[in-house]
Amino acid sequence: MLRPRPIPIGLLAVLLALPTGCAREAQQTPTPPPAEQQQGQAPPSPPSVPEVKEPPPTPRPEKPPELEPAKPKEIARPGKPSMPAAPSAALLNPALATAKAPEQFKVKFETTKGDVVLQVNRSWAPRGADRFYNLVRIGYYNDAAFFRVIDGFMAQFGIHGDPKVNEKWEPARISDDPVKESNLRGAVSFATGGPDTRTTQLFINYGDNHQLDQSGFAPFAKVVQGMEVVDAFCKDYGEGAPRGGGPSQELIQSQGNSYLRAQFPKLDYIKRASVVK
Repeated sequence: MLRPRPIPIGLLAVLLALPTGCAREAQQTPTPPPAEQQQGQAPPSPPSVPEVKEPPPTPRPEKPPELEPAKPKEIARPGKPSMPAAPSAALLNPALATAKAPEQFKVKFETTKGDVVLQVNRSWAPRGADRFYNLVRIGYYNDAAFFRVIDGFMAQFGIHGDPKVNEKWEPARISDDPVKESNLRGAVSFATGGPDTRTTQLFINYGDNHQLDQSGFAPFAKVVQGMEVVDAFCKDYGEGAPRGGGPSQELIQSQGNSYLRAQFPKLDYIKRASVVK
């Protein structure tokens, strides 16, 4: 997922030698591509795309129940302490997040730098579009960090801030889609740790990364508004550990946002992701 493989778990298996930015699920992307990596496995040379572990795939029920959207935080009222909202059922059970996506839809990321709008085309990569649609609907990307941002290459994100949620989604892989579109500027693809290992990690291409096409990174969406916001994401930390001094995907997976906020305070985040018309 190196969803690309520079980071700890199974480095960006198919990354091209590119630089990258700021998950225990290391997947590969071009080197500087995004990826989800495997613990204990040394990252490939130029490219940095981590790999994902090989836990058994999560079985799907014959008829998945209705997807439950993420619950908003409870508003504090006088005389009543504010209580954090519990994760939605689907956040802790990927088998509940299997709805088919519309053929076309838009998703808005409200980020710490401004709004970004993605246009999703299911025909480009149906499995990827369906997974993304479900993750957005259940609130998976809310408060998700852009933890690997490499200037000129890509901005990678998609590891949840709660380790309990990561534990459930790390083995929830989806099969690959044929590559129909190219990884050009603004295109959005899943990071991966090898064949059929996509889970939740994504990356937005900063430039012409068409070399990633032959490695199986299949774009399913593109940025149609706010690319200047994406360009402004924090790039101070460079490539992730162990190749660079940026965040370790393994530690994000196991410690969540508490690790990122303590050691990488300048990172940018998706405050809220939502499907819009």
